[in-house]
Amino acid sequence: MKTILSLIQPTGDLHFGNYFGAVQNWVRLQGEYTCYFGVADYHAITMPYDTGKLRENVWEIAFNLLAAGVRPGNLFIQSLIPEHAELGWILNCFASYGQVTRMTQFKDKSQQTASLGDDYVSVGLFDYPVLQAADILIYHAELVPVGKDQEQHLELTRNIATRFNQQVGKAYFRAPEALYTATPKIASPADPTRKMGKSLGPKHYINVFAEEAQIRKQIRSAVTDAGDTPAGELSPGVTNLLALLDASGEGAKAVAMAQDARNGTLRYADLKQATADGLVAVSDHMRERKAAILMDGDALKDELRETSAQIRTRAQETLQEVKDLAGLINPRL
Repeated sequence: MKTILSLIQPTGDLHFGNYFGAVQNWVRLQGEYTCYFGVADYHAITMPYDTGKLRENVWEIAFNLLAAGVRPGNLFIQSLIPEHAELGWILNCFASYGQVTRMTQFKDKSQQTASLGDDYVSVGLFDYPVLQAADILIYHAELVPVGKDQEQHLELTRNIATRFNQQVGKAYFRAPEALYTATPKIASPADPTRKMGKSLGPKHYINVFAEEAQIRKQIRSAVTDAGDTPAGELSPGVTNLLALLDASGEGAKAVAMAQDARNGTLRYADLKQATADGLVAVSDHMRERKAAILMDGDALKDELRETSAQIRTRAQETLQEVKDLAGLINPRL
């Protein structure tokens, strides 16, 4: 089977943008591919963060992923596999400075920091696309589930792989390909022109594990028509609610309501009711699974440490081969 690699940052809550945009797809892929799914805590420290909460958030997102259906044997904690960081340094020497400076997510996140009145931007934030390349290449992943906003990083990974291969005179690394998710980008319910995410504040994301009343409240208050949408076209808010409805398993209903919207006969209250019903059904199932997981939380933490140790052996093999090819010294084993 082909190998897939994907990571998620430990932001604590798992929101529906994360779930429909990535995690739901991970669960489907597990039966078709060799899968490596990771909690990217090295990446999480590239922006200002609470050191006291990071470890808590790592376990929280890990339990959320298990509740979503990710198998424990496919899941690892990034910082338990330090070879990611070592390979990242080596790959820095095969990464183009010019290409890394053009990474749009670095520009967006550094501007976000500046908007908070802080002019400090870490080198890690600038360099994390190279660590991301190491995450992918260390397992020789052939496919990477990504959204459109990650295409630029994947292209950097391919360029690094090619440059390394040319330097060592061997086609060692594969050039990974994108595996696009079926669900389009999920937007903020409060501002459908922006991607759903925690960084914008609590109004801008819907927690998968929230209580039913909270989910329904956020959908009821979701922006629908901004008033400047041309006739016959769907506003960003309506498009976003339809995407959530479709992703929650109500595809036929989403198609019918989209047609009603184009005909001018759709009642926004009906769309919001249907969308909330779909999201609540997904949430109820996941909250039940998470409650069962938390009853055995300490044992699962130990299992994930062991899984990470097992996955680490694959990373160690790659790193040893890379160091040999690059002319570096390996310890005697």
